[in-house]
Amino acid sequence: MLATSWRRVDPRTIELTLREGVVMHDGRTMEAEDVAFTFSQERMWTGLPADNRGLFASTTSGAAGKTPPPEAVAISRAHYPNFEKLQVVDRSTVRFVNAVPDVTLEGRLTRTTGAVFSRAAFAAAATWLDWARAPVGTGPYRIARYRVGQDLLLEAHDRHWAGRPPLKSIRFVEVPDVAARVAGLLAGDWDFVCDMPPDQIPGIERSPRHQVVGGPINNNRIIVWDKTHPVLANPLVRRAMSHSIDRQAIVDSLWGGRTAVPRGLQWEVYGDMYLADWEAPRFEIAEARRLLREANYRGEPIPYQLLNNYYTAQVASSQILVEGWRQAGLNVQIEMKENWGQILGRFPGRGLCDNSNTASFNDPVAPMSVYGPGGQTWASGQWQNAEAPTLLDALQVEPDLAKRRATFRRLITLTEREDPAYTVLFQTAAFTGKRRDLPWQAGKSFAMDFTARNWGA
Repeated sequence: MLATSWRRVDPRTIELTLREGVVMHDGRTMEAEDVAFTFSQERMWTGLPADNRGLFASTTSGAAGKTPPPEAVAISRAHYPNFEKLQVVDRSTVRFVNAVPDVTLEGRLTRTTGAVFSRAAFAAAATWLDWARAPVGTGPYRIARYRVGQDLLLEAHDRHWAGRPPLKSIRFVEVPDVAARVAGLLAGDWDFVCDMPPDQIPGIERSPRHQVVGGPINNNRIIVWDKTHPVLANPLVRRAMSHSIDRQAIVDSLWGGRTAVPRGLQWEVYGDMYLADWEAPRFEIAEARRLLREANYRGEPIPYQLLNNYYTAQVASSQILVEGWRQAGLNVQIEMKENWGQILGRFPGRGLCDNSNTASFNDPVAPMSVYGPGGQTWASGQWQNAEAPTLLDALQVEPDLAKRRATFRRLITLTEREDPAYTVLFQTAAFTGKRRDLPWQAGKSFAMDFTARNWGA
């Protein structure tokens, strides 16, 4: 949105013409150097392993001594795994240069890491974290206050390039308890409440002043296997576990039929890359038992690391999963954990865990990259396969649609059937309770968009 046009210079390079007159939150007009800073070493890449640092460069310099934390660097690497440099051509033109050909560069630039930030504000901040808690960008709302673990206050950026935003201010408040969120909505304490389980929807809609909006989004809930566990090292056991899951029962009982069982890790937003003939594993206890016999499974315990409803209805979903596995003869033992570090950390005894995956742009490269080097599942050591990086590279580089579809089919065959990295459960649905008189429209993501396009009749 901050470019008025873009063109492919070559398979590795996109040239973008910047929008004129974009005023940033600090009153400065966005310049090409701000774009270069956004993709610079100090903001995104510093802290990479020494053997990778030489690949990343930019044409700007920022404040010294501000090192992004490892998780920020990991996100940058995941979003732009082969980024080479950001060139400033002139005051209104920049070039995004990749180290290898990539047909998905336009999509990658639409991700959150494609937001443009003020280099002057970064230079004025004491530390990287101080900057990150109050970044100065170009969006319709600016951060007025952020209190960690409490609330986030946004105020309108009235000089936004697209015009004044529809709201004067927005305050996001953390209320972990679902019942407290609903009670606060009905009492008038909140205008919106997020992450509503389907069983709460009827209670909200009985109020004439409120309604629930939303539905399936471009995210799938999945189970991720840890191949390093001695039992799960056998792909036959992972396949048996996939066939022991009654996905439709989860959709019907926990989601009231308000979402669906997806066709594997993909979404219709892929367009021509969507494999409409693909199917999730069938719920077949007999087939699961056959596979377990072939695997010579003898009832060894399989740990299931679980968070307490990090995902909506997560614990209830796990109970259905464990019952299906029990019917097949699998000995799955739930281990409650407090945080993701206790699940993804490299420790003995990891087994399987819940996760989700998102189509952050409309191409299979977006979600599948986590199953290659640099992706979360690969980097955490849960699943690795020698063929996957080659397939992911081909999916990124190949411009021919028929060849790309064939590569994607091979990749999803590998990750879902031959050597399962994960199994899909259901398409995630996000429901938001709101005041009926507020004309806000839900999008197909977790994000709450309060720009003009989502605020209207």
